[in-house]
Amino acid sequence: MTTTIGFAAQVQRIGDRTLVRLPDDASAALPSRGQVAVDAVMNGRAFAAVLEPDGRRGHWLAVDEELREALALGDSGTVTLAVEPAKEWPEPEVPGDLRHALSEAADLAGVWGDITPMARWEWVRWVNATKNPQTRERRVEVSISKLRAGKRRPCCFDLASCTDPEVSKSGKLIDPE
Repeated sequence: MTTTIGFAAQVQRIGDRTLVRLPDDASAALPSRGQVAVDAVMNGRAFAAVLEPDGRRGHWLAVDEELREALALGDSGTVTLAVEPAKEWPEPEVPGDLRHALSEAADLAGVWGDITPMARWEWVRWVNATKNPQTRERRVEVSISKLRAGKRRPCCFDLASCTDPEVSKSGKLIDPE
C-alpha cells in the first residue's frame, strides 16, 4: 500500500530556477534515493511530477513557471506538500537534440516506445547532465548507439546524484543564493 507523505517546505531559488527541497524525513520515506515519480498536491493544487535526487540522500522538486504562477509563489516562503509515489511515470520532456536524433534513427522508433517511461527519463537525464556542448553531443550519439545495441538504459552514472547542471555541482544540489 502506498502512503502519502505530507510536509511543509521552503521555496528556494537557485539561479533562475525555483525549487522545493524535501525535508530529510520526507525523502527517507520515499522508495528510492534516485528519481521518484509522484502524484503531488502543493498548496491545494494537484499535479504529477518527478522528484530529483539531491546527491545527499534527499530529493527536490522543480517548480515550473506555470505552477509558480498558479500558486503565486515568490522566491521564498513555505508551501505545504503531499506526495505519493505514482504507479505510472509521466513522459519526460525529450530535449530537442535527442528528439531529433531519435527521429533520424527510424530503426529506433519501436525501441524508444518499448522502453519504460522511467528508462526514457534516465536517458534524458543522462543527456541533460552536462553543460559542455561537445559532451552533450557525444551523449546523444552514444544514446543512439546504445539503443541500437539493445541497451534499455544508460549506464555508468550515479542515479542518486543531482545531475541537473543548472542547480548542481559535483553531483550535489547547490545551496540557494
